[in-house]
Amino acid sequence: MQRFRIAFCYTALCLIAFSSVPSLMAQDTRTVTEPKIPPTCATLDAQLTSIFDGKFNTLAPADESKLDTDRIQKAIDSCGKGKAVKLVSHATSNAFLSGPLELHDGVTLQVDKGATLFETLDTVVMQTAPGRCCKPLISATNVSGAGVMGDGVIDGRGGEKLLGKDVTAWDHAGGGLTRLIVCNHADNFTVYRITLKNSANFHIVYGHGDGLTVWALKIDTPQDARNTDGVDPGNNSKNITITHSWISTGDDDVALKAGGDGPTTNVTVAHNHFYYGHGMSIGSETNAGASKIRVTDLSLDGTKHGLRIKSNPGRGGLVHDVLYSDICIRNVTNPIEMDSAYDPADMHFNISPDAKSIPVFTDITLHNVRIQGGGKITFNGYSQADALGMKLDDVQLTDTGGYTYALKNANIQLGPEPANLQLTGGENITVSGKAGKGAVASCSDKFVPYPR
Repeated sequence: MQRFRIAFCYTALCLIAFSSVPSLMAQDTRTVTEPKIPPTCATLDAQLTSIFDGKFNTLAPADESKLDTDRIQKAIDSCGKGKAVKLVSHATSNAFLSGPLELHDGVTLQVDKGATLFETLDTVVMQTAPGRCCKPLISATNVSGAGVMGDGVIDGRGGEKLLGKDVTAWDHAGGGLTRLIVCNHADNFTVYRITLKNSANFHIVYGHGDGLTVWALKIDTPQDARNTDGVDPGNNSKNITITHSWISTGDDDVALKAGGDGPTTNVTVAHNHFYYGHGMSIGSETNAGASKIRVTDLSLDGTKHGLRIKSNPGRGGLVHDVLYSDICIRNVTNPIEMDSAYDPADMHFNISPDAKSIPVFTDITLHNVRIQGGGKITFNGYSQADALGMKLDDVQLTDTGGYTYALKNANIQLGPEPANLQLTGGENITVSGKAGKGAVASCSDKFVPYPR
C-alpha cells in the first residue's frame, strides 16, 4: 500500500525540499492508501447484452425500455454500511440499463469486470420534475463512506441519439444534461478502478465534502465530446486525492472548482496520465479561493491545454500555494496557461468586475516541468496591481521550435534551477532571480499508452 503522508520521489532520487519551493508533501491531510472493494451484500446478474453499432457499445432498440433501475436501487436500499452491490455479467448477458440511482451511507456500487452499466437514453426518466432535466445517473448526497468501484464500465452514452430525438446529448453542448456521478456533502467518497465513458456532461462532480479518493480511474471519452470534464472536485471541499489514473476526454481532464460558498483546499493530484482533454485546470470558478494544491508526476500527452489556472473578473478570487512538480508535457496546444481573463467574450459568465471578483493568482510554483512539441505559453494577470505571482524552477523547453508567448501583468521569479522560457517583451512583466544550469530530466518513462 502506498501512503501519501510522505515526500514524493522525483526521477531516480527523492527530491529534498528547499526553502524557496513549497512543501512537496501531499496536501490531502488524510493518510490515503489504495482502497479495497468491500464485501458484497447483493449480486445482480445482467439480463441484457450489449452490441456494437459501428461507433459505440450500446443496446438493441428493443432493449431500451428494459430498465434495471428498480432492482439496482432496491439492492442499494437494502445494503448495509461497508458493503457493496455488485453488478455482474451472466452467461452471454453483460449489460444493465438504468435511470437515476442514489447511494446511501457506506454503500458502494460495484460494476464487475465484463459488465457495463448503461445510462438510459430516455430523458423523461432522468428528469428532476416534468419538463426539467436532469438527475445524475449516480448521486451521493449527505452520506459518508460511499463509493463506485469495480473493473467494469459505466457508460453515459452522450454520443448516442436520445430516445425519440434526432440529437445526442453532446449536440446540446452541455446545456443542462445529465452528469454521470455527482456527490454533494459526501465525505470520504471513493472511486476505484472503474472505467467511465461518454458522459453526457461532466463525469464526476464533488462538492461540499471532506475526503474524495479517486484511484485507478479510467475515463475514455472522445476528444470532440463537449463539456465532458473528467473529475471536477471543489466548491467548499477539502482533502482530495486523485491518483494512479488515466483520463482521456473532451474537456478538462481534472478541473478544481472553487466557487459557491467555500474554498477548495488540501488537494493532491499525483501519478496520473492525461491524453485527450483540456488538461490539469483550476477554475474557472475561483471566487471562493483555492489553496494547498500539489500536482506531481503527471504526463499530458496531446491534450489541448496543459497546466492551466483560469478565471475572469466575473468569477475570480485568490488562488495561491500551488505547486506543480515532475510534469511532462508533449504536443500540447497550450502547455502553460495562467489566465485571469479567461474567455471574456463568453457572456454566459456574466462578467461584472468588482473588488471581490478579481482573479489573483500568486505563490504558483512550477518545478521540474519539461515541455516538448511547441505551443503557446500564457502568463496573463488581471492588472498590474493584481499581477500573477509565478516561480519557475527547472522549467525547460526540450526543443527549439514552435513556441509562442502571451505575457502580461506577471511577476516571475527564476531559479535556482534552470528555466529557458523566453520571457522578454510583454506588458508589465517583471523577472527576478537567476536560472541555473543543468541537464533536463528525461520523460522517457512518463508517456505511456492509454490502457485498454
